[in-house]
Amino acid sequence: MDYNKIKLVILDVDGTLTDGGIYYDSQGNEMKRFSAKDGLGIMVARRAGLELAIITGRASPMVERRAKELGIQHLLQGVQQKFPALTALIRERGLSLDEIGYIGDDLNDLQCMEAVGFCACPADAAKEVKAVCQYVASVPGGHGAVREGLEYLLVRQERWEKAARDAYYV
Repeated sequence: MDYNKIKLVILDVDGTLTDGGIYYDSQGNEMKRFSAKDGLGIMVARRAGLELAIITGRASPMVERRAKELGIQHLLQGVQQKFPALTALIRERGLSLDEIGYIGDDLNDLQCMEAVGFCACPADAAKEVKAVCQYVASVPGGHGAVREGLEYLLVRQERWEKAARDAYYV
């Protein structure tokens, strides 16, 4: 596999960027837990020149806020069929499937993951997802799995060390 081809990494949210739990407070407001480690990994990936996107089945103002905080360029929420959304995004960006990375955790990510050039998943991903991934993180979703997947890719592209070092001096 030529890891250097990967230019855009697509991220799932529930179970990947979060622990997959859906939390409600006493007023019925939904909450999500995001990992600061994933956030730093995303910042390093951006510094290294990767484009990032989120494609998620649920729509949430918390995801919009987190994407904005991290400078994620493309946010697609409320997407029930992820593969058509992925193909539309890459067509818009002028990219091919082998130039795409994908980090996801469950069956609704599988069609995308089977089609792209690189994929990774959290330790607690569905067994079907783990079977197709080049990298399975040592931690579950929402606990730094995205950072591990991005680091794995960027080390193989020989871009992690410089970008990580530069991130300390933001």
